[in-house]
Amino acid sequence: MRLWDRRSAVLLVVLCLLISQSLPSTFVAGPGGAWAADTDRLDVTIEPKGGVRATAKVLFPAKPAIVQVLLTDYQHWPELFETPMRVAEVNVHEGVATVDLRITHSVMPGEHRLVTESRALSNGVLSTDLKAGDFKRYHRVWTLQPVGDGNQTSAGFELVVQPAFMVPDWLVAMVTRQELETHFRLVKQKLLEATR
Repeated sequence: MRLWDRRSAVLLVVLCLLISQSLPSTFVAGPGGAWAADTDRLDVTIEPKGGVRATAKVLFPAKPAIVQVLLTDYQHWPELFETPMRVAEVNVHEGVATVDLRITHSVMPGEHRLVTESRALSNGVLSTDLKAGDFKRYHRVWTLQPVGDGNQTSAGFELVVQPAFMVPDWLVAMVTRQELETHFRLVKQKLLEATR
């Protein structure tokens, strides 16, 4: 009984910290944060079979080719996220990039391994799938299309993720939303720096 009380207390503290971190962007800047254009949107839902699904439409301030170069610069992926992570290994063979990431997260104690295979497909599609690691499911797709005069990118995004370790799906959904909002903002910042 005492162990359960400690776990509940720790989970409650973590939840309060996460909610307090997400409040400023939600109330000051609206659901998408200060970086969002009118066309940006992000939806995160819990999957019936476990895990979460995130879909987004994001407007990036650069051509699709520049966005693709940034999103496929695997050695520098950690710079595009707020969550501490490191690239353990990258191997590119016949157009398939196998990336071995080690992720440290406050909600998930310890270092977790995510090994993915990424492919750049036709029509501006970047597809990434789980190969190994501490996840049951991981599937991510970016669809990059030029808009306006071609100097901006309308990016469709889909992510399905399910950790193999015990974390409630509602908590994974909340953390995923917060991390993706930050990720999209950091990608936009890097693109603005690259096009100056």
